[in-house]
Amino acid sequence: MKILKLLNNNYLIILFIIFFRAFNAYAENEPIDIWNIDQNKIEESQSNNIQNNTDSDDLQITQPSIYNLQSQKEIETVEVSSSLNSQEIEIIGLYDPEDYDLKIDLWSNSNGDQLKYLFSNLAKLELSKDASELMNIVLLTNSYFPEINITKEEFLSIKSNWLIKHNDRTLIEEYLVKNQILNLHPKLSRYLVDQYLAEANVEKACELFFENSSIINDSYLSKFNLYCLINNGKTEEAQLILDLKKELGFKDEYFEKKLNYLLGFDTRVELTISEASVLDFHLAHRTNPDFFFEPKKNTNTQIWKYLSASNLLYNIDEIDIVEEEKISLIEQATHDKNYSEKDLFSLYKRFQFNINQLLNASETYKSLSNIEARALVYQRSLLESDINKKFKLIKLLKDLFIKDGYDNAFDKELKEFLKEIEPGDVPSNFTTFYTTYFEEDIGQSKDIKINKDILHQSKLVNYFNGDYAKSKIEKDLNNFLKKIKKDKKYDLSKKDIILIESIKSDGIEISKKYENIYEINESEIPTDIQIMINNNEIGSTLLRIIEVIGQDDLEALDEDTLYFIISALNQLDIDYIRNKILLKVLPLKV
Repeated sequence: MKILKLLNNNYLIILFIIFFRAFNAYAENEPIDIWNIDQNKIEESQSNNIQNNTDSDDLQITQPSIYNLQSQKEIETVEVSSSLNSQEIEIIGLYDPEDYDLKIDLWSNSNGDQLKYLFSNLAKLELSKDASELMNIVLLTNSYFPEINITKEEFLSIKSNWLIKHNDRTLIEEYLVKNQILNLHPKLSRYLVDQYLAEANVEKACELFFENSSIINDSYLSKFNLYCLINNGKTEEAQLILDLKKELGFKDEYFEKKLNYLLGFDTRVELTISEASVLDFHLAHRTNPDFFFEPKKNTNTQIWKYLSASNLLYNIDEIDIVEEEKISLIEQATHDKNYSEKDLFSLYKRFQFNINQLLNASETYKSLSNIEARALVYQRSLLESDINKKFKLIKLLKDLFIKDGYDNAFDKELKEFLKEIEPGDVPSNFTTFYTTYFEEDIGQSKDIKINKDILHQSKLVNYFNGDYAKSKIEKDLNNFLKKIKKDKKYDLSKKDIILIESIKSDGIEISKKYENIYEINESEIPTDIQIMINNNEIGSTLLRIIEVIGQDDLEALDEDTLYFIISALNQLDIDYIRNKILLKVLPLKV
């Protein structure tokens, strides 16, 4: 008999309260820092925003530092107080604003309409590594929520969408767990657990729930939590929660049948397989000792991943080459990275072609089916020794994959082929193809080489590393400017000016006799960015800078673009980020 059948209604309510107190205690709670903002500071900077935040939750943040560069600026610190009296301000993030020379009111002056527009533009871009790193800093720094023309939910959704697109699971998990915000980010939370479960990593998928101390509101996540309790041997707790949920109106016949089997209430194997979610699919697999599933074209990508990770996909050796529909599914799965390219090409090798078809593959493939055509061209490329003809066949094979939308299915194997070719041996008519699909691994960091004759490559760049005393940098910079003024052949570059202006912005004095050795064009900063700076819209300004960097590496930025980016950071006193950029783009690297 189930537990609820032994309980009357009054006893049920009491038991419900006792259970959830106990349930919260069993979770592994991470220590959480609470920032209590000094009331005077709040009234000075956030008087308008506070009036609209009477319902805010407790402040919960952590303060990991992922870089060790010391800031050269004095940072406005947040004073700790034991209480906020009648008002509380919720701050959700990972990084202390001080770590990056940012402020807790990062978003306070930003207009929500403009923010949504900027985020919409950024969502369309494949940001470079440099731009992505900056985006993580901007979105995950502890700060007040923007309140002008944007809701808290909208802003949290923007964060979720970015983290999902960026797909840094470690970062997502840290953000969710440290802030205890499973309920605030149900989409992000579901994404994370589904990603782990799709890889058949049940233990990792369940970790998120065992580190959570709050009651889960989202229906899907609540079901996932129930399953994790059972998987972790906490069957009595799971049964009680399930019964309570049913009393409150929960209905999911499929889910209940699977759980009853796992709980031992029903020994009959229920054969129904649901593809509605990766959890439903996993439960079907978990509760059926003789589980078998044949995927189709429209099978969800996550289920394909689950099948692959669980060794439930086709055995290549058992596939008949006449089963073109099945082979097409394998090509799709390979494109989605759920099947091995090596296995796919091993299958291609099993196709039988006559000598005439092989010799004239560049023409005869046209009369074959798409699958046979790819197999023929692949086999012919293996036989070809002439480098020019081989390149022609390899390019043709890639084009045939692209034509059917399977371009990722010929990715690793293509790189393996190109890796064997010396750049100097690549035929001139295939250089574009070569550079497009072959990227050399650049694992080693480049060393800085000092050039004493060029200002922005001189030892002065070490200032941005924190290796210069104020008196020393002031003396050395003035001495270098003295040398430049005497040398009529030396023309100050834009990068030289960037270095000088950055050092000056930090309060380093330059002798008046060197003030006129260059001119500054204030109009170089885009008007919209300058307006944001003037309005102290720190977050919006940084988003525009990220948009400008876009898909480019910092080293690829032209000097004019670099100048206005650094100028903007100088005006906002964001030295940490400025220094990080300058150390990447100013010194000569070898």
